[in-house]
Amino acid sequence: MMLLTSGTRGDVEPFAALARYATARGHEVRLGVPERTGADLSGLDTVRLGVDFHRLLRTDGLSPRTAVRHYRAEVRPGMRRMFSAAVRETLAFGPDLVLHHPLILTAPAVADALGVPRVLTEFVPVATPSRFFSAPGGPTVSADLGRFNRATYAVPRSAARLFRADVERACAQLPGGRAPAPRSASRATLIGASPHLLPRPADWPAAVHLTGAWHEPPQDPPPDPVLDGFLRGGPYLVATFGSMAAGDATGRGRAVVESARAHGLRALLLTGWGGLALPEDCRGDDVLAVPAAPLAAVLRAAAVAVHHGGAGTVHTVARAGVPSVVVPFLADQPFWARQLHRLGIAPAPVPYRRLTAGTLVPALGEALARGERAAAVGRAVRQEQGLRTALDVLTGL
Repeated sequence: MMLLTSGTRGDVEPFAALARYATARGHEVRLGVPERTGADLSGLDTVRLGVDFHRLLRTDGLSPRTAVRHYRAEVRPGMRRMFSAAVRETLAFGPDLVLHHPLILTAPAVADALGVPRVLTEFVPVATPSRFFSAPGGPTVSADLGRFNRATYAVPRSAARLFRADVERACAQLPGGRAPAPRSASRATLIGASPHLLPRPADWPAAVHLTGAWHEPPQDPPPDPVLDGFLRGGPYLVATFGSMAAGDATGRGRAVVESARAHGLRALLLTGWGGLALPEDCRGDDVLAVPAAPLAAVLRAAAVAVHHGGAGTVHTVARAGVPSVVVPFLADQPFWARQLHRLGIAPAPVPYRRLTAGTLVPALGEALARGERAAAVGRAVRQEQGLRTALDVLTGL
């Protein structure tokens, strides 16, 4: 089977987990991924799709004119390379099934050209409409529009039309020099999310499978004396904003450290791709800033997590049984922030432009009070078998 994914680390790691799980069970799997994923791809048969989403997502502070320039210089060429590589690599592999991320817009055409089934994969349901909530990542993500909710899913679908010419150009590699006439929708849709965080809407078709999250079994990281010593030093919070580098990273670091101290907590800052920075005057024995660390491992004894609300981070924190303060930036993050608040394992989200000690101190207090509820949700999420469920669907097609 050919697995094709797009996006940043949160989109790549679940595909890598499924590829590793399926390979271990005798399936021949090739995984197509973007550049600079940050994910562990060791032992996997991988090919690169020629696009760096960290470059594509660097749009904060751009004026309308420079945003257009960024689209022309970075976004459009990057997506064009990805579409073309997806076709080229899938044809070269010749799979019996194509499993793909929604942004791989050439996957339907190449699967049809090969005469094999394709399966759409979503980690947040942007392509599977429901009347129960508006499209995650759309302009109305924080609104419940009732009977108009389903109409909001036209927004992400219409975005694909921006790249129609690029898709057609990539499909020139197919037999006959163009995409075949569309046959049908995907054979199935796999939603790699926890039903305990996203209860299944009653109006999803039977071909949509809410599998549970896809993740590797937790493993102990290599010994790190500095990190290990910090984790054993008393109650702490974990703060991470993944690849979200928009805005004032130093100001966010200050807000996190001051708020942690206000609650008698130490602060572990995972600075990542530039989303957090530790001010010099906030340094101390109660603060540790590192570029990265295995999130599941550092959450085991954490009191609370402050994060951006990406799907992968949301599930890792929830699985650990740790309450959250969600600071959403873009895309599906406000959707997950709202879900965690509804479930009672996070306070109302704090928009990243409003993140200060004044907003974070009370949010942390509310999150800490939800520890028992978060622990109960964590126990339920840890019982899920998302990879097994997903592979069972795929092998049953």
